[in-house]
Amino acid sequence: MAETEEATTKEMPKTSLLGDVEVEVEIKSPAVKFYQVYAGRPNHVAKATSTKVQACDLLEGDWGTVGSIVNWNYVYAGKAKVAKERIELVEPEKNLIKFRVIEGDVLALYKSFLITIQATTAKEGGVGSVVKWHLEYERNDENVPHPENYLPFLAEMTKEIDEHLLSEE
Repeated sequence: MAETEEATTKEMPKTSLLGDVEVEVEIKSPAVKFYQVYAGRPNHVAKATSTKVQACDLLEGDWGTVGSIVNWNYVYAGKAKVAKERIELVEPEKNLIKFRVIEGDVLALYKSFLITIQATTAKEGGVGSVVKWHLEYERNDENVPHPENYLPFLAEMTKEIDEHLLSEE
């Protein structure tokens, strides 16, 4: 299976402050294993991607439970960043989880920022799975860029988590 990364931006009116972007990344790990990292043990993301994520702490609730609050310390574009996120949706049967950013650096530019992560099994006969990151956002104003620049970061992070999962087998 070829390792490809593809980023797409959905068409939105040029004047709209609302938008969404996504990236799909092919990985070798099973979809359920990748999903379980974010749903059940996101603190392992820091182990797998230490140059990108330094820490992930559960502030309220339980891992993988709607309403729980998770705090991420990460490095993006060479700068230390923080994001506090609330788990909005958990669908284990679809290997899908949604996080809403409720505090942090991203909200300096965006009024709202919703992250959906879904891992699906590769097509019949294929090996591994496909991870889709979908970002829905509202920019603070017309001068704020759409967040396509986050997509390569998320794709690289996905590959590092995949390598970590494969090393655990």
